[in-house]
Amino acid sequence: MTDPVHPTSAVPPAATLPVRKLAVDLARGFPRHWHGGDAFRTQFFNALSMSFPVGEQFFIDSVRAAAERLDASRPDHAALRALVRGFVGQEATHRHIHGLYNAELERQGLDNRWQHWALARLKRLHQRTSNPLHALAITCAYEHFTALLADGTLRYARWLEGADAQMQTVWRWHAAEETEHRAVAFDLYRALGGSNTWRVRWYLYVGIVFMVDAMRQTVLNLRRDGTLWRPGTWISAVRMFWGRDGVAWRSLPALLRYLRRDFHPDEEHAQPGAAALAGDWLAANADRLRVVGGGAAAAG
Repeated sequence: MTDPVHPTSAVPPAATLPVRKLAVDLARGFPRHWHGGDAFRTQFFNALSMSFPVGEQFFIDSVRAAAERLDASRPDHAALRALVRGFVGQEATHRHIHGLYNAELERQGLDNRWQHWALARLKRLHQRTSNPLHALAITCAYEHFTALLADGTLRYARWLEGADAQMQTVWRWHAAEETEHRAVAFDLYRALGGSNTWRVRWYLYVGIVFMVDAMRQTVLNLRRDGTLWRPGTWISAVRMFWGRDGVAWRSLPALLRYLRRDFHPDEEHAQPGAAALAGDWLAANADRLRVVGGGAAAAG
């Protein structure tokens, strides 16, 4: 890949990412309409969860493969290696929790098609290119989408208002850690001289795929749930995306800013205080979290 963004990383040498174990028991199940009885909101969040195990394994694999190109003799690259270990550990824990979550959705009769769509696309990607920077650019794009959703989940109470307490904990824990590691893949891509042109190209592709897949899986979930054709379902959808603190209009400006050549996740989320929101939630819920390590090995 040509057209490098920046050849070096600005990661501080002491930066680390803790790997935490979350004290929830999803094996006991949760309500079918856990999001305050709202079918659309429940099934939209369920659809997102269905994508995570395959997606997070892809993020882990892409970051690991790219990190092999780092120069161990450079302090900034050594710092990135440490962050990569924490990133992998956090994502592995997310994959595990959402695997349990999705197992309950299967018991409730839902059919996870998103995982199959994603696996088919990954197979085509691996057939077409062996350059790890392409997979890393895709990871950067998805990490931006998840960081935006994470920020909104922590910032806007309406996004989870009325939801089951355990499910609020799952989603806000995931959101806080996504906020913590939001820049790891991006900094790795930048340190390896990744192309800004390809970063934007893959982002536009990922944006279309992500939105289409999210809605396809949500519709499938609603059909299985028997709530697809209820007027209240789609009134809820409009309110969720376009109502007060709606997902669409709250996210759109930041979605567009990714296209800027000087974009960086830390600058994007520095104001007003995304990191502080995540840190406050983690501190307030420390009794539900146990730090088990600072890297991939601890996450298992």
